[in-house]
Amino acid sequence: MSRAIAAACALALITASTQPSAMPADAGASGRNQAIVVEAFEAWAAGSNVFADLLAPDVAWTVHGSGPAARSYRGRDDFVRQASQPLTSRLATPLVPKIHNIWAGGDTVVVRFEASATTTSGRPYSNQFVWIFRMKDGSVTEAEAFLDLAAYQEVIEQNEPRKP
Repeated sequence: MSRAIAAACALALITASTQPSAMPADAGASGRNQAIVVEAFEAWAAGSNVFADLLAPDVAWTVHGSGPAARSYRGRDDFVRQASQPLTSRLATPLVPKIHNIWAGGDTVVVRFEASATTTSGRPYSNQFVWIFRMKDGSVTEAEAFLDLAAYQEVIEQNEPRKP
């Protein structure tokens, strides 16, 4: 596991363990937010569009790391067009997520998961992710993503997009 993912997981554990336990409103918000994310990931695994289901239209999404995709995106459409579609258009099969851990504290939900698919050239693609969400009114308004950007970039550079 990369240092960035390990740091994000440690931060999530610290944050989750320091949340006030005597505040039922916070516990209720945490549970609701976690359930929303779990439901969106289950729908994604079944073929739904996780970003349409989960992200607020004006989400602020930051991909951490180095490489062309590492930057901040403003809005769901910008993120999907500039970061998601370049990858998914080069996959012959849907990207299928598998949650390893999920933590929630108040308006923050942290998901550690892996996802895999087959590229348009027939090779496997697999990546590990940590997504940190800030939620409001049932939608993600801020997101931070940690993943192996070298693997992401390799798919983009070594595979042709699917034909429309």
